[in-house]
Amino acid sequence: MPRHSGSCHCGAVKFCIDAEITELTTCDCSLCVKKNALMTKVHDSALTILTGEDKLGLYQWNTRRAKHYFCTQCGIYTFHRKRAAPDHYGVNIFCLDGFDWRKVPVRATEGANMTVADPNPRPEWPGPRDISS
Repeated sequence: MPRHSGSCHCGAVKFCIDAEITELTTCDCSLCVKKNALMTKVHDSALTILTGEDKLGLYQWNTRRAKHYFCTQCGIYTFHRKRAAPDHYGVNIFCLDGFDWRKVPVRATEGANMTVADPNPRPEWPGPRDISS
């Protein structure tokens, strides 16, 4: 299994993934669009935080199931635990050292139509509203 090392911009957060990267994804949800995310999906057992776990900030919104991690020093989004697949991470491939993303197919994924369950959603958040929340 290939190992890919990665880090945030300032190097405070370092991690590796042990995974074959065969596909990259974009997402059209309101958060991924704003952070211009290009990700690879890996099982949670494939991601290891090497240093800087204490430097990771957490952003959660809507259902609070997805956990979006970023470096609190430089602000770079490193990876997130996925809402639709909570035993997987989406990893920001631009954080991977020396990885040539242009050689891997990119697939657009649907996030804009995921249910919005936040009790006070911003009007800019697309998706059907869950009125039971």
